[in-house]
Amino acid sequence: MTDRTTYVSFAGVRRRGWTDSMVRDLLGTPDVQGRDPRRWSLAPLRLYLLARVETVERTPEFAETSALAPARSSAAAAYAERRRGAVLAAIRAEPIEVPRLPGPELERRAVRHRQLLGARRPGAPGDGPAGTPAGALVRWQVTYLRHVLSRYEVLLDGLYGETGRGEAERLLRRRLYEAIAAAYPALTDECRRRIAVER
Repeated sequence: MTDRTTYVSFAGVRRRGWTDSMVRDLLGTPDVQGRDPRRWSLAPLRLYLLARVETVERTPEFAETSALAPARSSAAAAYAERRRGAVLAAIRAEPIEVPRLPGPELERRAVRHRQLLGARRPGAPGDGPAGTPAGALVRWQVTYLRHVLSRYEVLLDGLYGETGRGEAERLLRRRLYEAIAAAYPALTDECRRRIAVER
């Protein structure tokens, strides 16, 4: 016999075989909603009275909705796969335009970008091409150009969670670094290093 004041969390209801839409349509508003006192989270804690969950699970509406859930789930998975394929194709096809700057101008902008990021206080030793450690200026230039090319990240819109987002991000980063290396051959080694590290 179950305790009639026992609650089930949203995750617990999902473990019982409910989908998000089933919870929304069949259970509706949670019986208790608020912040979890045991841990901080942006998502509110949603609790459903176990007796109410069990009652709904015995209804014909629940049986009918449960039977349709796998078909809906496979349709959603097929849509997500089509979306992932379309995003990957768009990333592969998109021409990447790297701004062409004279060497001294690129160095100046890279140093300024580094200063704006707060990595160094302006005027501190090593804040210019003459006082930078070996290889740092090349890294800063690649970082600056990568920042300039961040507008291409809109190509990732529509990919959420594990639906190919990681794969698409890796492909986009590789394409951006390859474009930087093609535009600035002196930065090729650093771009290759980043591609290898960020795999």
